[in-house]
Amino acid sequence: MEEFDKKENGRDREEIFSKAVRAGKRTYFFDVKATRKNDFYLTITESKKRYENDGKFHFEKHKLFLYKEDFEKFAEGLSEVVDYIKTNQIDLPEEEMLESKEFTNVEFEDLKEEK
Repeated sequence: MEEFDKKENGRDREEIFSKAVRAGKRTYFFDVKATRKNDFYLTITESKKRYENDGKFHFEKHKLFLYKEDFEKFAEGLSEVVDYIKTNQIDLPEEEMLESKEFTNVEFEDLKEEK
């Protein structure tokens, strides 16, 4: 995990603080930035390495902007769903998990709202 503080760096004035979290094949970036009026906001970026048929790769990124007026509701909602999962998830013994070949693959395309 990496983190750094950029409060006094003139050319990077908008980016105040960053933290990178590696989680398997994904990396999440939590970046605190400032508007011109010096109001802080958070960007959360998910980055995944994707390979093309020819073996070349690119990074697919998805970004979420979270503004200070939404911090509390966002944190409450996130905490509630994480607690629900921890409480209600049926954990399989490690041996059964290793034998299981079924995985849930959720793609962002699956989450798009149909019109």
